[in-house]
Amino acid sequence: MKAVVCERYGGPDQLKLKGLPVPEPSADQLLIKVQTTTVNRTDLGLLRGYPYIARLALGLFRPKHQVLGLDFSGEVVATGPAVQRFKVGDPVFGMSPSSYGAHAEYICLSEKSPIALIPDNLSYLDCVVTEGAWYADVALRSLAVQAGQHILIYGASGAIGIAAVQLAKLQGARVTAVVASAQVELARQLGADVVIDYTAQDFTATPERFNSILDAVGKTSYGRCRHLLLKDGRFAATDVGRFWQNPLLALFCTLTGSKKVRFAIPDIRENLLTDLSGYLKDVRYRAVIDRVYPLEQISAAYQYVETGQKVGIVAIAVAKEQA
Repeated sequence: MKAVVCERYGGPDQLKLKGLPVPEPSADQLLIKVQTTTVNRTDLGLLRGYPYIARLALGLFRPKHQVLGLDFSGEVVATGPAVQRFKVGDPVFGMSPSSYGAHAEYICLSEKSPIALIPDNLSYLDCVVTEGAWYADVALRSLAVQAGQHILIYGASGAIGIAAVQLAKLQGARVTAVVASAQVELARQLGADVVIDYTAQDFTATPERFNSILDAVGKTSYGRCRHLLLKDGRFAATDVGRFWQNPLLALFCTLTGSKKVRFAIPDIRENLLTDLSGYLKDVRYRAVIDRVYPLEQISAAYQYVETGQKVGIVAIAVAKEQA
């Protein structure tokens, strides 16, 4: 099979397209023929080996997992004898958060992994949404977002921000989205109640006050936003921030009994994929695809993601019929 291999930390030029053996599923595993995958901020961090402390788990001097890729959609082509949830021929989507490996033509995963069936009315491209939704779900849970509350989402046009807008609305929250002028209409289409164009006005000057604020792109700070929070309001970010301020502030708040700053360690909610499948089927949630690259041009996809200018998802067509 063809796979994109990263043998050492570095830039997109380190990625090499190589031939590897097709993996064989063990008793509880599925062999999935990958149709579509993505390149996202997590993949970029793994490629760069950043933050450096993560190398303690991911490989000190070189990547432990040399085939990157979290998100995927594809078809089950073989199953181990103990598999019960899926069968050969099932179209599925999901994520490989521990072993990665989606930047390849085939991937083997336990049936207990975050995987769900693709609804009949959707394509493989429609369903490469898990990574952004995962981080958004973790952040919204850390903020304890509830129906009737008001949340401000800064960076609401990235994969995480777009997911957060949609999931917050599904939970009944009122959403203020902060985006650039080119994404104002998109934010409205996604259901944001209020949209602030940060290129035209300072979002911190709004008279509104919020139950929670989510920095979905790591480009603002608690110090800049804290006056916008209600008395019991909370701030969360999807990035460690300058000088690791976000986890450090969260630790300080925990030690002092405050809930003002939250920095959740990503975990997988058991029903997340099932919920996403239902939302996608009912068109209550949708993927926003910025660009699609063929597998052979994945280095260019990484270069584009590194610009920080992507809107939503950068997809990779792995199978030729998806290109």
